[in-house]
Amino acid sequence: MAADPAAALGRVVVALVRVSIRRPWTVLAMLALVTAGAMWLTATRFVLDSDVTKLFSPDLSWRVAERTMERAFPQRLDLVVIVLDGPDAATSDRAAASLTSALQSRPDLFRTVRQPNGGPFWASHGLLYLDRAEVQSITEKLVEAQGLLGPLAEDPSLRGLGRLFGLMAEGLGRGDADPAQLAGPLGAFANAAGAAAQGRVATPDWGALMTGRPARPLELRRIILVQPALNYEQLSAGAAATDVIRSEAVRLGIDAAHGLRIRLTGPVPMADEEFATVSEGAVENAVLSFVLVAILLWMALRSWKLIVPLLVLVQVGLVWTSAWGILSVGSFNPLSIAFAVLFIGIGVDFGIQYAVQYRAERVHLPALLPALEKAARTAGPGMTLAALAVTLSFLAFLPTEYRGVAELGLIAGGGMVIGWFLAMTLLPALMVLAKPASEAREVGYPALRPVDEWLSRHAKAVGIGAVVLSLACLGSLAWLRFDTNPINLRDPHVESVATWRDLARDPDTDPNILEMLAPDLPAAQALARRLAALPEVARAMTLADFIPEDQETKLALIEDAAMLLGPALAGAPLPPPSDAEIVAALRKAAAELAPLRGEGAVYRDTARLAAALTALANGPASGRDTLARATLPGLGHLIGQVRAILAARPVTLDNLPPDLIADWRTPDGRARVEVAPAPTTLDETAMLRRFALAVQAVAPDATGLAVSTLESSATIQRAFLQSGALGVVFVLALLWLMLRSVRFSLLAIAPLALAGLMTLAHCAIFGPDLNLANIIAMPLLFGQGVAYDIYFVSAWQQGRRDLLASPLNRAVIYSAVTNAAAFGALAISPHPGTASMGVVLSVSLVYSLICVMLVLPPLLKLFAPGK
Repeated sequence: MAADPAAALGRVVVALVRVSIRRPWTVLAMLALVTAGAMWLTATRFVLDSDVTKLFSPDLSWRVAERTMERAFPQRLDLVVIVLDGPDAATSDRAAASLTSALQSRPDLFRTVRQPNGGPFWASHGLLYLDRAEVQSITEKLVEAQGLLGPLAEDPSLRGLGRLFGLMAEGLGRGDADPAQLAGPLGAFANAAGAAAQGRVATPDWGALMTGRPARPLELRRIILVQPALNYEQLSAGAAATDVIRSEAVRLGIDAAHGLRIRLTGPVPMADEEFATVSEGAVENAVLSFVLVAILLWMALRSWKLIVPLLVLVQVGLVWTSAWGILSVGSFNPLSIAFAVLFIGIGVDFGIQYAVQYRAERVHLPALLPALEKAARTAGPGMTLAALAVTLSFLAFLPTEYRGVAELGLIAGGGMVIGWFLAMTLLPALMVLAKPASEAREVGYPALRPVDEWLSRHAKAVGIGAVVLSLACLGSLAWLRFDTNPINLRDPHVESVATWRDLARDPDTDPNILEMLAPDLPAAQALARRLAALPEVARAMTLADFIPEDQETKLALIEDAAMLLGPALAGAPLPPPSDAEIVAALRKAAAELAPLRGEGAVYRDTARLAAALTALANGPASGRDTLARATLPGLGHLIGQVRAILAARPVTLDNLPPDLIADWRTPDGRARVEVAPAPTTLDETAMLRRFALAVQAVAPDATGLAVSTLESSATIQRAFLQSGALGVVFVLALLWLMLRSVRFSLLAIAPLALAGLMTLAHCAIFGPDLNLANIIAMPLLFGQGVAYDIYFVSAWQQGRRDLLASPLNRAVIYSAVTNAAAFGALAISPHPGTASMGVVLSVSLVYSLICVMLVLPPLLKLFAPGK
């Protein structure tokens, strides 16, 4: 009874091979027709959906919360965050405004474009959001600068600057002006004028001149939020939009040459750059993998007449599997597209097994067709059982909630069946046409017979050693780390990731926020107060937090300044001067500055400024134009800014900007609460986990990066645990059904358990940490390793005891090494997640091979000696 299933498998395989070798042209013609149809299907209907949100079931609670927030605030979804840093506030404001306007003119590419803290409202009311002491300091300095601002507002030109310099000289000469107060402006103007005389632009920081302190980096930073139209059929869905953003920035002079730095981050650029990084080394990896595989196939088969048919099998199998993926799931996702690597790595195993067994049979059977048929009779049952087991291990992903890998499992499972079928039909038909030469010597490893005998004699000791090794590996798992932070899977040097981390360093710009909805604004305020009390929370905000505190006092300070400054700023500016008037004004200012003498930097600056003004007045008009470009735009911005500040009025919920209200309250009255994490000494992954758990304890429906990271990681881990358990159950059931022996079924699984423990121990001790990318190595280890175990168990059942010396071992070794080489090529990928996956896959295959060769034979000797 135990042999009946194996015999049935053997009859099916032999029948397929017999038809293929007796009617090779007919079989190849039929397969060519199917291949042509698969190629047409792939060419016309292949779709890549790079939307990573579809990788998870939409029914998961955290995905439901995400979609609820997305529907409530669709303008906050799929953003490109433009981070613009300038040398001074005026330059940053002008650059941000011009870029915003340029992008808003392209509604075909950008659904929304906005500056969260830009526009007339913030220009007028931004001062109200500062501390009272800072508002008082700024308004006092504005009042002190009345004598400077008035002339500049009346004549915002180089002529007006010349008059201003004259007033400064007069004040210093008469002792009416404080040299300390004029030191900063005179030094800045001297630098600007000196640079203009040399043909360079040096822009004074007007904000620093007014406040008396250098601007903080964040005060020079402007953020623009762009919602592009995405094309998920492209690997980089936002590539067209980001290309336009960068080209518009170049056109507008937003570059390092003008003291500006522009960077892109946010969900869209990070996803695009991640896919670009993954594909960056794909060609090199593919070439390296192909070369390594070709070399190893040569070492295993020693004949191009065997290798070429095998490579044809791989190519045809890829086309068939691609068509199967289109028919079964429709579009490929960023995970399911990996079916190609899996087919090359695992699907080629069946071809290697058959080709090596053919070589072994050809030693004893000089004729080609009998050797091909005998190879099918000998290796076919084990290959079929292995194909079924690998297929079931992949199909075990189907019931999980991780849709991305579930679809990969469905496609790869079908690919394993395709690989087996082609190994039983296409490969022998091609080998008949290729007519490989007969074999002159044994294909196996006769030199390993002493190792077979040693393992047989010391089977008990090896078994005990395996148990001890298993326990040691279990003990090492205490040091095993699982990195759940997807940011760590990305290249830290790409712009989007580096910028994201830069923003995360400051609580005011940290993108790792969480958010939740409340029924109305009062409920949101109450929830925000509860969340703000958590030690893990730096701030909790609602729309109500945009009503400035202590408005009355701050507005009173502004009104006092407006009473003094208002008349000086109210008049209409004079008509623009002619060049002759500018020359005259600069010469007059130089003549008034030159005689000033005294100690300190201010007098050195007056001398420098006088010399530079003289050179500009006596030089060509281009020098004066350069000084105008350096000073007048900032001057106009300053005057406009002061006028806007002095026009501030009380802020209420009703007069907040509509865009701001739309970001915090839905049309039906629901209100958003936003929470930022508190700084901590913990690493980022631990911090986000702690932050998410603390917030969820108060607001279970919270959503955002920290929650999605935590929950997606849990979903992925749960999916792999579920699929692993199902895979073991499925494969054990299959093995029992086919082998009719619980003992042999368990023996086929046991080495895999040890190989898995050894892989985990390796990661715990030597690295890399397990992460959301390389965890896929564990089910692949099971899928590949169970095939090797089945080959050995099937051969043992057939009475073979010299497993290591047999041709079967040659096939297993080269199959494993070929796969390790193919997967190992991933280790050189510039993408950290892909590279770590390549390392873990290669390590797991090595340990799987060791356990199959050195542990399984002694176990078979101990527990199935009479078979």
